[in-house]
Amino acid sequence: MNPSTLLTPSSTSPRSVLRSPFLNPIPLRTASTSVCTQRRRFRVSFPRSSSVTSDPPSSASTPPPPDVFGGPKELTGVQPLVEKLSPPLRLVSSAVIFAGAVAAGYGLGLRFGQTRNAALGGAAVLGAAGGAAVYSLNACAPEVAAVELHNFVAGSDDPSALKKEDIEGIAKKYGVSKQDEAFNAELSDLYCRFVSSVIPPEGQELKGDEVDTIVKFKKALGIDDPEAAAMHMEIGRRIFRQRLETGDRDANLEQRRVGLSACLLHKLTLTLLFALLTEIWNLTIISDSPVQAFQKLIYVSTLVFGEASSFLLPWKRVFKVTDSQVEIAIRDNAQRLFASKLKSVGRGDGLCSSDNLFDYVVYVNVEQLVSLREAQRLYRLSDEHAEELFKEHTRKLVEENISAALRILKSRTRAVNVVAQAVEELDKILALNDILITLKNHPDAGHFSPGVGPVSILGGEYDDDKKMDDLKLLYRAYVTDSLSNGRMEENKLSALNQLRNIFGLGKREAETVVLDVTSKVYRKRLAESFTGGDLEAADSKAAFLQNLCDELHFDPQKASEIHEEIYRQKLQQCIADGELNEEDVSALLRLRVMLCIPQNTVEAAHSDICGSLFEKVVKDAIASGVDGYDADVKKSVRKAAHGLRLTREAAMSIASKAVRKIFINYIKRARAAGNRTESAKELKKMIAFNTLVVTELVADIKGESSETSSEETVKEEVKEVVEDEEWDSIQTLRKIRPNKELTARMGKPGQSEITLKDDLPERERTDLYKTYLLYCITGEVTRIPFGAEITTKKDDSEYIFLNQLGGILGLSTKEIVEVHRGLAEQAFRQQAEVILADGQLTKARVEQLNELQKQVGLPSEYAQKIIKGITTTKMAAAIETAIGQGRLNIKQIRELKEASVDLDSMISLSLRESLFKKTVDDIFSSGTGEFDEEEVYEKIPSDLNINAEKAKGVVHELARSRLSNSLIQAVALLRQRNRQGVVSSLNDLLACDKAVPSTPLSWEVPEELADLYTIYLKSDPPPEKLSRLQYLLGINDSTAAALREMGDKVLTGSAEEEKFVF
Repeated sequence: MNPSTLLTPSSTSPRSVLRSPFLNPIPLRTASTSVCTQRRRFRVSFPRSSSVTSDPPSSASTPPPPDVFGGPKELTGVQPLVEKLSPPLRLVSSAVIFAGAVAAGYGLGLRFGQTRNAALGGAAVLGAAGGAAVYSLNACAPEVAAVELHNFVAGSDDPSALKKEDIEGIAKKYGVSKQDEAFNAELSDLYCRFVSSVIPPEGQELKGDEVDTIVKFKKALGIDDPEAAAMHMEIGRRIFRQRLETGDRDANLEQRRVGLSACLLHKLTLTLLFALLTEIWNLTIISDSPVQAFQKLIYVSTLVFGEASSFLLPWKRVFKVTDSQVEIAIRDNAQRLFASKLKSVGRGDGLCSSDNLFDYVVYVNVEQLVSLREAQRLYRLSDEHAEELFKEHTRKLVEENISAALRILKSRTRAVNVVAQAVEELDKILALNDILITLKNHPDAGHFSPGVGPVSILGGEYDDDKKMDDLKLLYRAYVTDSLSNGRMEENKLSALNQLRNIFGLGKREAETVVLDVTSKVYRKRLAESFTGGDLEAADSKAAFLQNLCDELHFDPQKASEIHEEIYRQKLQQCIADGELNEEDVSALLRLRVMLCIPQNTVEAAHSDICGSLFEKVVKDAIASGVDGYDADVKKSVRKAAHGLRLTREAAMSIASKAVRKIFINYIKRARAAGNRTESAKELKKMIAFNTLVVTELVADIKGESSETSSEETVKEEVKEVVEDEEWDSIQTLRKIRPNKELTARMGKPGQSEITLKDDLPERERTDLYKTYLLYCITGEVTRIPFGAEITTKKDDSEYIFLNQLGGILGLSTKEIVEVHRGLAEQAFRQQAEVILADGQLTKARVEQLNELQKQVGLPSEYAQKIIKGITTTKMAAAIETAIGQGRLNIKQIRELKEASVDLDSMISLSLRESLFKKTVDDIFSSGTGEFDEEEVYEKIPSDLNINAEKAKGVVHELARSRLSNSLIQAVALLRQRNRQGVVSSLNDLLACDKAVPSTPLSWEVPEELADLYTIYLKSDPPPEKLSRLQYLLGINDSTAAALREMGDKVLTGSAEEEKFVF
């Protein structure tokens, strides 16, 4: 077995520690068999569910059991004689015995031997026997001293009260040293027994005084630390052996328990099986185990030897345990000791009352915290773990108070003052929190136990979402109690904030609870003030209400919301019969003044509550349809509009909302129609609904007759039409203006106040208008079998409906005109593109276009714009074609610009750049040898509207490429005897050189360069050109002079030589 398992819980059920203070240790040195005692073992067990509580450590150390060292030992043989002899007397007796033995031997030898030698031999024999007797007498002195030491310690009522002088007196009495084997073995045995007895037995925790007791006893015995450490290690070996002895029995017991469980699974129900297994488990759970005993031993031993324990106690080497396991043993025992000392903190039978808050000063004070700090250091507990234990302890105190408060609130037999009792428990929590915060800020806080500070339930029983409702219930109870006298004190506000932090409630959650309770209290006090007359008697109602909010620390905005709710409730009561009479209006006005309700709030309430009733009346009127809007419906609408005291704007807003929903339904059906005719029919139904129902509804809401409303609408339309006389030429636009005869035949026009302007986008509204306009122009199309269609033309009355449709759609005059003009432009453009198919505008075509303009009624300026656009497009295509075919040069471009032709829009930039490149290339191949920089770099790019710098780069690139090509072409023409072509090529070479000055050119046959120069010389060129050509061809002045003298001879000779070569 691995000894390190002593620090790890075993897989089987824990067994009792077979450890007793009566076990005989095996000392490091061999002890006399006379000091051996009988070994005993016992076991204490209890159920797992039970909890063992340790008593708080007492100030005085608890003495070990009286029989811890065994019974008194008896002396045997000569030991009683040695006990009675003091060391000097024992020495004298030893000398007398030895001298008497020698004398007796000498006498007997002389008597029987009759010779001196015989006498000396007898003296030697008896002297040796006497020496042996003397040695035996003195040798048993340490054993006698050990027996007396054992009996002295065992007979002591309190072994921990022994003094070092008593032990030294026993050693001195027999003249022995503590280092004597027998005496030292007894000292070690006594120390081992004492340590085993001091460490608590099974089922008990350390009390905290064990270390002091052991150290005091060790000093009294005078044992050195190495020898004492050896005894601690020996105790550990015993525990290890007990683990080995109990291991097999534990396995057998576990096997029997599992077998019993398997048997019960086949015979009993699940409930009974669970109960029996629980009982069996509880009966076999043992409170302590060698693991816990070994941990206690490690902890106590470490404290006994202090810093020296690291090398005096080789746990790792002997028992194969790790350093972390040793640290865990020290930490766990230190935590248990510190936790037991914490039990007295914050607990007591009574509380002192101070300023209406319970005070924990008696139970949490400076002395306690300083004592805890000292205990923490004594127990070798880290600050981190001490802080954690302290906070856990305070959290448990808070949880006890919370549980008590919840039991009170949830009790079935609720007392009268149940809330007050629960609040008392919460006050205890707040008092504890307050004193801990005060102590945290104490000047000597550095000497206190870590963890002193505000309490919290985080990490505890109530740190759970399921418990949040319980915490809110307690918080609500405290808020209710704080407002029990009708006002909120400042100290209660502070207490509520602390309680919220302790409970871990969110700010919004806490505010919700406070707002709910405070709202009820505010309503109650407001009702008392209203019925008692205090509010009405107040000079300033606003100041009275503000003072009420201040007393309750209630948000005035929330109070205004309550006032609005009260007003709404009163308004609903008043309109129960469907209208507001004068008495109701007076009551509402009085309530509004008393509660200081703003006008906009009153209007909003009337709009919502009265508006809902009015909306129902309006919907019923609309649902009656075109044929059902009779006198009864009109009466109900007028009664609702005026009886509910709605403003005209509010009533129209409600009616508009309901009417627009119906309009939208018509629009949806029109969109879903299969063709234009069906869409127009749906739109015509909407127009009829607007004329026969909506117009009457608007008139009834306003309290006017429909004829008056219609006349106002007609006047507005006429006014708008007069402002747009410039569009009088559009034929379809003229038709939507009704004349008197048509108006009389069509009847009253429809209303235009309720429109779809804000419900549909402009594009969609214009499309609907255009659909009906096309229906008016083309007429109704009826399909007949065999794919034929019959078109039925409509009269001008359809345009009146079109005008009403524009009003329903919310189209302005400008938007309507744009639709009509757009259709006229579309018709004119289609015909004009046919007429101007080739882009040529002749006199006959102009007359034809003017006639078309009159037919569609399009204004002249728009017709001319369309004509110009068509001709421009056709011309641009022709120009691009000409440029692509090379039929257009820069001269013609300039003529077009002089004719005000916008070439930039007709010719693309890339095409203009290509034209520039072609023009420059023509200059370099013209054969004139001229290159005008101003023309090429400035004028031509300006005429073509291209970048001048980019154009200059193109010129340079072409010049470099043409320069060498011109020389090659000149040589080729020379060989062909084309003298004119040679001159032209050399002129091109000079033109490229003007654009990009070049270095002298090289050629494989210098004679050909001389021939080129001679031919160019004969062409009578300007001197500057001839001089530049001489430089480019690399001909020096002497050669040039010789060539000028030779003239044609050189040319003839060269030609014959060339012929010979070929």
